[in-house]
Amino acid sequence: MTLQLLLTASRILTRPGTPAEDGAVLVDGDRILAAGPRAEVAAQAAPDAEKLDFPGATLMPGLFNAHVHLAFDATREMLPNFLASDDAALRAGARERLDHLLRSGVTTVRDLGDRAALGARVRAELDAEGVTAPRLLTAGAPLTVPSGHCHFFGGEVADDDAIRALIDANAADGADVIKVMASGGQITEGGADMWESQFDVRALRLIVGHAARHGLPVAAHAHGADAIEASVEAGVRTIEHCTWMTGPQRQDRREGVAKRMAAESIAACSTSSRNWRMLAERMGEDLAKNVYGRLSWLEELGVPLLSGTDAGLPGSVFDDPVGALELYEWLGFGRRRILEIATEDSAAGLGLGDITGRLAPGLSADVLVVDGDPLKDLSALRNVRLVLARGSRA
Repeated sequence: MTLQLLLTASRILTRPGTPAEDGAVLVDGDRILAAGPRAEVAAQAAPDAEKLDFPGATLMPGLFNAHVHLAFDATREMLPNFLASDDAALRAGARERLDHLLRSGVTTVRDLGDRAALGARVRAELDAEGVTAPRLLTAGAPLTVPSGHCHFFGGEVADDDAIRALIDANAADGADVIKVMASGGQITEGGADMWESQFDVRALRLIVGHAARHGLPVAAHAHGADAIEASVEAGVRTIEHCTWMTGPQRQDRREGVAKRMAAESIAACSTSSRNWRMLAERMGEDLAKNVYGRLSWLEELGVPLLSGTDAGLPGSVFDDPVGALELYEWLGFGRRRILEIATEDSAAGLGLGDITGRLAPGLSADVLVVDGDPLKDLSALRNVRLVLARGSRA
């Protein structure tokens, strides 16, 4: 029989908007039994519960990374390395990267593109072996046009029948979300430019409708303003990148489209890693404020925001969620709001709001303990003391 685990600390964030001093979380198996003031929670613990106290620390929900690529190694040679790797090497690398995510405090991960159902197979392996890992949502091979963006994942579709067949195959392989490359991207030579559309509204509606037959949402990679508008019109659930590009260093923020995103709870994932600092220096402050300022603009319009880093791309490492979150602070977001995006808002945006993202009775025991107070200094999130993923210790 699994013993209960009682965690106590100097403060608790059952959710970022409700901080409290002297808190506790009581865990039984993979579930939270109680969370809140220390005295109230401790009174509910069984006499033989294991007790761990963390003076000076904060108890809070585990973090989210809603956009990663476990098949990539985050080096400058990430694409050649991926193309040269056999299946065993890709599986080993994915497992290692999941461990890096977990030990940095990330307890829920969404992989948005791999080859041959890599993520789903790694998830099954880890579950069978009883290895502690983040909750993993996977997309499998993204839908793209022939020779289109990320065609090397194996998701090229040339017609409606091919679209349906790939969605069926991804669903059968255990996908949790269907990914479509609605626009081009920067890592695929010879394909569409980032601002150019790859699918029209009719095709995107087909994708959304057929995915719905499997009960799956659609995530749209969309840099271009036209691709964003078409994706929203088609009814996707998340827009990845959401940069509103119309050409090199040109944006067209379409307020009507963004307001529709807000009204229909279509979330935007910034996919910015800690690389934002380096890129901002290269661009200069004015251009950087314009490029990254889309996040502040989306926030003002009420568009849900997801925490994601595009981990796996060059320099987009798997073990520094704080470096990515500091972008929001640079933009003027308050720390409470930043932590909401990284926890409960990302949970809601991925359809997991009734499962995780908060510390509450009945929810998954995804718990992070850090030294210090992240509401006073985000860098406290780097001081990880303990991570529980569905009740298991990292």
